[in-house]
Amino acid sequence: MTIHTILKMGDPRLLRVAQPVTEFDTDALHLLVRDMFETMQSVNGAGLAAPQIGVDLQLVIFGSGERNPRYPDRPVVPPTVLLNPVIMPLGDEEDEDWEGCLSVPGLRGKVPRWSRIRYTGFDPYGDPIDRTVEGFHARVVQHECDHLIGKLYPMRVRDFTQFGCTEVLFPDISANEDD
Repeated sequence: MTIHTILKMGDPRLLRVAQPVTEFDTDALHLLVRDMFETMQSVNGAGLAAPQIGVDLQLVIFGSGERNPRYPDRPVVPPTVLLNPVIMPLGDEEDEDWEGCLSVPGLRGKVPRWSRIRYTGFDPYGDPIDRTVEGFHARVVQHECDHLIGKLYPMRVRDFTQFGCTEVLFPDISANEDD
């Protein structure tokens, strides 16, 4: 397995629209998913999108089944591999909450997201996924799927007085747990 370098904001590859996955249950796809989980876990990520490691595919992973040190007060999100996702908001209600990103290290911002969503897509075997979620789980899915359309969370921040350095805004989170 390989821990990949995570692209940082400013890299033009993060601004592309990713291509759909067309071949499921291949050795290459399973290896990519394993590498992505290893990469995400090595930096305490809540999720990771293939474009963040330079892979131009509609593939996101998120969750771990354990508390995340970057978001210690948030509920546990089950480990998920989601290909070719589609997100549908369930209602107009939004929540604003703090987000960070492995591609935007050392910063956090308050980002509006739909409170409740339904997401569909496929697992690595090509089997359908169809879930209705809310709260932190919904936020993580929306954040990761934004990477597939070339959006980073600062592009969604509405109030830049609620955007800044993690070490200032959240001094209890150590730098090695945030970057």
